[in-house]
Amino acid sequence: MILRLLNWQGIAGIVVTLTLIVVLTVQKVETLHWKKHSEKFEQLYQQEQAAFATTTANYRAAAAQARAKDAANAERVRAAQADINQETQDAFQIRLADARTRAERLRLDAKDPADSRIGRAAPVPGLPAPTGSASKDAGEDRLLATRLNYEDALIATEQGSSSTS
Repeated sequence: MILRLLNWQGIAGIVVTLTLIVVLTVQKVETLHWKKHSEKFEQLYQQEQAAFATTTANYRAAAAQARAKDAANAERVRAAQADINQETQDAFQIRLADARTRAERLRLDAKDPADSRIGRAAPVPGLPAPTGSASKDAGEDRLLATRLNYEDALIATEQGSSSTS
């Protein structure tokens, strides 16, 4: 009886209405499903961001610690280098003072009247001096043992000492 009251347009309207109700219900279920997934993804994202922030903070702390160690090491090296430079300078001054003392001693020995050959016969020529390097004849401090020009020998010794230091 109802079917007689309804025509084909009424039946089509009912079918469309039922289809829309089914589609709306499916959409509602899908929305709830993706909402749950969205919350899980948001938690994962927040955990990832927290882990990234922690990692970044750890790297920055490690870099700051490395910079502090590098600065301390650089200061230690500077102090050690200053000590080495001072020791080298002191050793050079001692060697220079020793060379000056020897030069002065040689200069005084040359003026010693006891060594004077005045009034004696001319010396007899002997064997020629063996050829050798100046450093071998001069010894370690390079001060020649001749009594000819003491100031030049002292200057040469001082310059040789300063170039090897």
